[in-house]
Amino acid sequence: MKEDMVMPKMGESITEGTIIKWIKNVGDTVEKDEIILEISTDKVDSEIPTPVAGKISELLAGEGETVEVGNVIARIETDATAAEPAAKKTKAPPEPEKTPQPAKPEPQTAAPVPPPPQEEPQSTKKEGGRFFSPVVLNIARTEGVAAQDLDQIPGTGMGGRVTKKDILNYIASGKKGSQAQTERETPAPTAESPGIGGDGVEIIPMDHIRKKIAEHMVHTAHTSPHVGLFVEVNMSNVFQVRARNKETFLKKEGVKLTYMPFIAEAMVKTLKEFPYVNASIDGDNILIKHFIHLGIAVATEQGLIVPVIKNTDSLNLTGIARAINDLATRARSRKLKPDEVSGGTFSISNFGVYGTSIGFPLINQPQVAILGVGALEKRAIVINDAIAIRPMMNISLSFDHRLIDGALGAEFLQRAKEHLESYDPQLTL
Repeated sequence: MKEDMVMPKMGESITEGTIIKWIKNVGDTVEKDEIILEISTDKVDSEIPTPVAGKISELLAGEGETVEVGNVIARIETDATAAEPAAKKTKAPPEPEKTPQPAKPEPQTAAPVPPPPQEEPQSTKKEGGRFFSPVVLNIARTEGVAAQDLDQIPGTGMGGRVTKKDILNYIASGKKGSQAQTERETPAPTAESPGIGGDGVEIIPMDHIRKKIAEHMVHTAHTSPHVGLFVEVNMSNVFQVRARNKETFLKKEGVKLTYMPFIAEAMVKTLKEFPYVNASIDGDNILIKHFIHLGIAVATEQGLIVPVIKNTDSLNLTGIARAINDLATRARSRKLKPDEVSGGTFSISNFGVYGTSIGFPLINQPQVAILGVGALEKRAIVINDAIAIRPMMNISLSFDHRLIDGALGAEFLQRAKEHLESYDPQLTL
């Protein structure tokens, strides 16, 4: 029996998806919920699992092809003889009297049917017990990386898979092995690194996510006249609350207590007081959002992504902490759904984790403002005409000057500062 696998619907506004890569090929056996391909929408890239266990009999859409939601992209043979591994076939047969049936070597799933020779360079291939993408295999062939050397490369991709970046780094490090070197018969190494031309320029095509990020950034720079302001915040009270609660919070909630939930909660309070900052522009109309969907920027291996905490204003501090951890974890493991990176009304970018003190991020369209969070550092400040050491942090606001004037932006930042500085240092979470 054959089961149709269709392009899944991953969000209310998503009508199609582009196939980035098939991880499995015709003839491969798969378990239920095993990752079979990677697809991309205009929101996010996702890894898609199989709906059933079996053997892949057909792939009906190629890499790079855009397919409408609901259209068949693959067929999987679910017959038990095709789906079960050879080891499982040793289980007791249904009818004992039919034991003189040695003709059962018919299901040779232990040795998957190899694809036609002309397709091998474009297919994902298994070498030494590991799967490698077409890109990785083509680079390996071009650069003369032997199969045994390829199998030793540490993978940073999903499930330990070797990515394009992994193999290029391996090649650049000069660890290709003696077999690869003899196959290439290079008389002596040159001054050029692999992939770099004689003019010293290396050309690396953008991947799908980087293209989308580039398009989005150009769009926002061309759409909104950006203005930036920043203030310095005394984080002493938040610092004390976190220090007192972080160990018990981790044990109770299973989530680390960071500074971001406090910042997010302070933004929710401030946005309620300044609704024009929680808005968007549609032509000559101002759209005020009477709900707060907070976007928190997350840096991933694939690039920057902004998962959205829907209805953040309905959550307490603990709920916000849980939501931030969940979305950030799934963003880095590419488990987000397109609906989870859309619909934001205001965003936060925490570049302070990299030690940066002040920055002005670009607005996440169609929003009209974004908060930048700098590094928390102990600094000398003046309190009541005396010098004191306090944990200080800069926060910045980039805003769309079409809607938000300088006075409104400054008032918003001052109020956010007051909310962050007014936490009860004795608060127990």
